Amino acid sequence: MSKAKTALIIGASRGLGLGLVKTLLADGWQVTATVRNPQNAEALQALGKVRVEKLDMDDQSAVIALAQQLKGEMFDLLFVNAGVKGPAVQTPGGGATLADVGQLFFTNAVAPINLAQRFVAQIRDGSGVLAFMSSGLGSVTVPDAPELALYKASKAALNSMTNSFVTQLGEQKLTVLSLHPGWVKTDMGGEGADLDVDTSTRGLVDQVNAYTGKGGHHFINYKGETIPW
Repeated sequence: MSKAKTALIIGASRGLGLGLVKTLLADGWQVTATVRNPQNAEALQALGKVRVEKLDMDDQSAVIALAQQLKGEMFDLLFVNAGVKGPAVQTPGGGATLADVGQLFFTNAVAPINLAQRFVAQIRDGSGVLAFMSSGLGSVTVPDAPELALYKASKAALNSMTNSFVTQLGEQKLTVLSLHPGWVKTDMGGEGADLDVDTSTRGLVDQVNAYTGKGGHHFINYKGETIPW
């Protein structure tokens, strides 16, 4: 019997994060999952044997506290899923405030990398995977959805920050994935979306498995198709 693989999923109280935990548990992984508010973790705990930890990714002291809590543990997968859609006003010059825009970029681009830097030494060397929930909207070569201009830019910034982060890994060998989940029926994606959570997360986990041990940084969707930067 091979030892169960271990995953740390950041942002798992609902939507895609919750779906990722469900899919990984079904595949026999041992999962640690973070939520901002443990009071909202009923859906997560209902999935079965999952370790739930409290984390607000934007709070550096909380990230450090979680690192202390999980000190010495190794993970085969770190999946950073937390992110926000941002202000309702998404067009530049359309009335979004400095605070709104700063928060959007911090949460979607800076905080995920801060967290990855804190935990990267705990991702298994060689076979470990570091995955970020990106978006096809983050592709700078595909001009669409002007009404989501700020969100798109925040995901492009995440991809760029991830690229820079990868150059700092030094000797450590791991695979880094910037993943597009598709347009999914979640609170963020809305009811008009064309994919259910289970289909997307099954695909995302399949890509994690397919890319394990390959190394490098890849921008792909849940079907494994490459997305242009």
